Amino acid sequence: MGNRTPLYDKHLALNAKIVDFGGWDMPLNYGSQLEEHHQVRRDAGMFDVSHMVVSDFKGEKVRDFMKTLVANNVDKLKTPGRAIYTCMLNAKGGVIDDLIVYYMNDNWYRIVSNAGTHDKDMAWMNTAAKEFGGVTMTERPELAMIAVQGPNAKEKVYAALGENLRDTAGQLKPFHSVTIGELMIATTGYTGEEGFEIILPAKAAGFTWQMLMDAGVAPCGLGARDTLRLEAGMNLYGSDMDDTTTPFEAGLAWTVALEPKERKFIGREALEKQQAAGVPRQLVGLLLEDKGVLRNHMKVFTDKGEGEIMSGSFSPTLNQSIALARVPAGVAIGNRVEVDVRGKRLKARVVKYPFVRNGKSCLE
Repeated sequence: MGNRTPLYDKHLALNAKIVDFGGWDMPLNYGSQLEEHHQVRRDAGMFDVSHMVVSDFKGEKVRDFMKTLVANNVDKLKTPGRAIYTCMLNAKGGVIDDLIVYYMNDNWYRIVSNAGTHDKDMAWMNTAAKEFGGVTMTERPELAMIAVQGPNAKEKVYAALGENLRDTAGQLKPFHSVTIGELMIATTGYTGEEGFEIILPAKAAGFTWQMLMDAGVAPCGLGARDTLRLEAGMNLYGSDMDDTTTPFEAGLAWTVALEPKERKFIGREALEKQQAAGVPRQLVGLLLEDKGVLRNHMKVFTDKGEGEIMSGSFSPTLNQSIALARVPAGVAIGNRVEVDVRGKRLKARVVKYPFVRNGKSCLE
């Protein structure tokens, strides 16, 4: 038996297929992964993401600490509730984890990190905080998290949780949040659709989930979450990146702030050396042109050498197989490559990702 979220009994009551995910018993689907995928693209679906790790960092020196801990620059966060996506790196520039940092106030930042990397994340951040000094770190296991995503997600959240949210949460730009009572509502997500991620007390998760269901929000599992995030071109830790991969090799250069030069974040020196020498690998999108399905770890043959599919699947929205692949530097958008699919070399085209955003194809 793995760890269970406060919504575990709800999943059982809905006849979810339960699987192990990073040590957690989580719903893969509630009957049809395909229908759940389309529900998010076309209407509104919700995901139990209470396995994600919420940690609060407080202290007079917390901003300076965050500036050393992560590769993006928290000085970008000027208003309470503002968030950035970034990576936490080791000394070699490898990605320990990707995470979201929220600026709550001058003495308080909140980090949401991945469940599968919990132990190493906590050890790393605890050690870093102690070495830095003047910063306290508190994990928040008493909180749950529900992601409501889709073109009608926000309207259905207002219908479920109160029209008064429209005047506050409804005004938020992407990557902003607001705290209302015991709720923290953020315009973040992992699907390429509009919506909210709601952090709330675990004791309130069950009836909140039910109210969202009553408002017409469909429960969705990990299967749909994975195809949605792949269509949106979003990295999955452990598949598209890990602690041997730099952000530059994972298509995440935009999450690294090398200015100002005096900010000495962990991993900076390694990134600067790699940038100066030339990044050897890059993450690209692939669109299969032959019949078949692209899967993780399939070999990719390019005119610059061999690469590998990191995440591959059938795209329900495009009705075609897609993938994120790590290939040698210099492989250009529009190039044709071949993929070893069960011993056969199938043709694929290198494309710019995301593949889908807000329900529509991004492919040219």
